[in-house]
Amino acid sequence: MKKITLLALFTLSIISCNNLKDNEFLISGTANGIENGKKVFVEIQDENGVIAKDTGVIENGKFELKGSTDNIDLGFIRIENEKINLPIILEEGKIKINIVKDSLQKSTIEGTFNNDKFQKFNNESVAILEKVKKFEKENNPKMQKALTENDTVTVNKIKKEYKNFQNDMNDYSKTFIKNNPDAFISVLLLENFLMREYIPATEIKSFYDKLDKKLVNTKSAQNIKKTLDLMLAVVVGKPAPKFSAKSPEGKLISLDESLGKVTIVDFWASWCAPCRKENPNVVALYNEYHSKGLNIIGVSLDQDAKKWKDAIAKDNLSWIHVSNLKYWDEPIGKQYGISSIPATFILDAKGNIVAKDLRGDALRAKVKELLDAK
Repeated sequence: MKKITLLALFTLSIISCNNLKDNEFLISGTANGIENGKKVFVEIQDENGVIAKDTGVIENGKFELKGSTDNIDLGFIRIENEKINLPIILEEGKIKINIVKDSLQKSTIEGTFNNDKFQKFNNESVAILEKVKKFEKENNPKMQKALTENDTVTVNKIKKEYKNFQNDMNDYSKTFIKNNPDAFISVLLLENFLMREYIPATEIKSFYDKLDKKLVNTKSAQNIKKTLDLMLAVVVGKPAPKFSAKSPEGKLISLDESLGKVTIVDFWASWCAPCRKENPNVVALYNEYHSKGLNIIGVSLDQDAKKWKDAIAKDNLSWIHVSNLKYWDEPIGKQYGISSIPATFILDAKGNIVAKDLRGDALRAKVKELLDAK
């Protein structure tokens, strides 16, 4: 009887070791081909940088990592001195990983609801990725040659063909989100759409509104909502957000006092090559239409005041300029939901947004149309 009791206690101790507490995860991994003794890390990224949730050691091609997470989050498995940074969904439960050293694309993740969905997405999108790899292999030398020879016809042709693959991936991703509103990978896909501006903010919001309620409190979903709120507040037909900031001379200038019959709010920076390339067109436009009522207020995402001032002088930008010199943390940029530059907003005399992100002939035509209508 005593032996049976001891055996029962031993069995219970094994069960209790395998059971997880609320919000705990246990990652069991294989990493064949990686030498014993190498450290393995499971990490997350937040506003303060990279945070390690646990560290393990590879023994006989295997490792274990354990920790807790307050909510569903994106994590990464990193192995010491290896080019391995495998994404994983951190959530409560037992997660199994098989790392293929020379091909992260062939690595697999399973065991919990969201990691199974993540693997499903990877499995189904692999056909598109294989086509991309083949296209890049065949066309990268042609692209390099065309760039060297300034062959814009070939460059544009390759870019157009490459964009077709991105469109295929976007279409597949949208279908996946629609069919899986309860999967965290859908949140990550929406976040990627928003960051890269692949689809309109209004379309992203339509997907976001259909997400399962358990996902909306995740860090990624909250980031999406915050950005969407800003972007959708700054749309054609609505008043432009008001702001004030200092000029290069240190004078506080407001949007209200800078309005003309037509006003362009131009987000740029001295370090932004596309912005600098577009500046001559904007200078010509300003010189032609300023006397007729066109004003421009340039908002710079610079950090270095000297570089900002030098760029204004070198490019002959004779209109109003303001900046808080905070790079991507520029408060006015955040008000306007700026995630890339150049970015422009065209305002009427009342400060309402009538158009966005026009360039060259399209910008000129819009300014002329608005001024001729006065």
